[in-house]
Amino acid sequence: MIPRYSRPEMVAIWEPATKFRIWYEIEAHACDAQADLGVIPRENADAVWKAKDVEFDVAKIDAIEAVTKHDVIAFLTHLADIVGADEARFVHQGMTSSDVLDTTFNVQLVRAADLLLADMDKLLAALKTRAIEHKMTVRIGRSHGIHAEPVTMGLTFARFFAEMERNRNRLEKARYEIATGAISGAVGTFANIDPAVEAHVCDKLGLRPEPISTQVIPRDRHAMFFATLGVIASSIENVATEIRHMQRTEVLEAEEFFSKGQKGSSAMPHKRNPILTENLTGLARIVRMAVVPAMENVALWHERDISHSSVERMIGPDSTITLDFALSRLTGVIEKLVIYPDNMIANMNKFRGLVHSQRVLLALTQAGVSREDAYTMVQRNAMRVWEQGKDFREELLADGDVVAALGEAAIEEKFDLGYHTKHVDTIFARVFDPQ
Repeated sequence: MIPRYSRPEMVAIWEPATKFRIWYEIEAHACDAQADLGVIPRENADAVWKAKDVEFDVAKIDAIEAVTKHDVIAFLTHLADIVGADEARFVHQGMTSSDVLDTTFNVQLVRAADLLLADMDKLLAALKTRAIEHKMTVRIGRSHGIHAEPVTMGLTFARFFAEMERNRNRLEKARYEIATGAISGAVGTFANIDPAVEAHVCDKLGLRPEPISTQVIPRDRHAMFFATLGVIASSIENVATEIRHMQRTEVLEAEEFFSKGQKGSSAMPHKRNPILTENLTGLARIVRMAVVPAMENVALWHERDISHSSVERMIGPDSTITLDFALSRLTGVIEKLVIYPDNMIANMNKFRGLVHSQRVLLALTQAGVSREDAYTMVQRNAMRVWEQGKDFREELLADGDVVAALGEAAIEEKFDLGYHTKHVDTIFARVFDPQ
C-alpha cells in the first residue's frame, strides 16, 4: 500500500526483511528437530543459528533470485554464504518451498490479525464511550431515508458497537483458522521428513500443524480470513455512511471534527466536508476487493500450483495494511465526532409531530376502531402535514372522528417523547452487559 494509508507496525510485518527472518527461523528450527531425530549432525544444526543476529541482505537475495528465478533458493544460497556452505548443507532437508512460503504467510497473517484485533478493541472502546454519552440524546430514526420514529444517538452508537463486536469475534475465529503451518515436504506426504519436524517448527512459531496439507496449506482457510476482513470493511463503511448522512447541510446532526487551519475546499472557503468518512468508504472497497481472488485461490490443481501465489503477495499486505489504517481512522472519527443534539430535535420536529403517527394508530385500534379505518383517519391528517405544513397534533384535535374515539387528553399524551426511550436501558444491557 502507499504510505498515505499505511501505519508502520503493520507495514513492518510485510517488509522483505521480516519475511526472510521468518524463513530463517523455520529453517533453523527444522534443523534443530532434524538433529534431535538424528537425521542431521547436531553441529550442523547449531551452525545455522550463527545467523540468528544477522540482518539478511535483501538486495543480495534479490540479485541471486534474478539469476535463479527462485526466491527460496536465492535465500538459501544467501544463508549458506553466511553460515558456510558445508555447515548449511542440511538446511531445507526433506522440505519443499511451500513449507517455507505457506508457513511464513500464515505467521504474517496471524501477526496482522493481532494488530487488527487491537485496533478493534480501541474502536469498540470509542463506540461504547460515545454510546453512553448520548444514551438519551433523542434523534429521529429513518427508514428509506424518511423520518420514521424517534431513537437516540446512543442507540446508533450501540448498534455499531454490537456490529463491530461481532466482527471482532469473527476475526478471532479467522485468526485461529489461519494459524497453521506445514512442513510436510513434496506433495505433503512426509516421505522425506518426519512429522515431528513440522510439530516442532509450528510449536516454535505459535502455530498448529496443518492436519493434511498436500504441498500447500488448504486455501479455504485464507478465503475465510480475507472474507472476514471484507465483512469488517463493510461495517466500517456502514458507520461511515451514517456519519456522512448526518453531516449533510440539510441534516447536520453530527460532523467530523474540523481542526484549526483545516481547509474544506480549494474553491469554496465555507466548506466543511466529511472527507475522513468518504475516505473510509473508499478504503472499504479496497479491502473487499481481495475477497473474490481469495475465494478463487481455493481451487488449485492437484497437490499444488502457484496460481494463488501472485494474488497473495498483493492481497496479504494490501488488505491488512488498509484495514489497519481504516480502523484507526474510524476510531479517531468516533472519538472526535461533533454531535448537535439541538439540530436533532429540530429535524425531528420539522414535520410537526408526524413521528407520533403510529402511537395514534395503535390507540385508535385499542379504542375499538378497525385497523383499516384507524389508518385512514391518521393518514388523512398526516397528509395535510406533508402537503400543507399543518401541525399534526392540531389536525388530530380538529378531527371529530379521532377525538370521539380517543378524547383530547389521550391525543395529547401520544406526543410524549419518553414513550420512545423507555426501553433504551434494556437494549443497552443486551449490548454492553449480556448475561
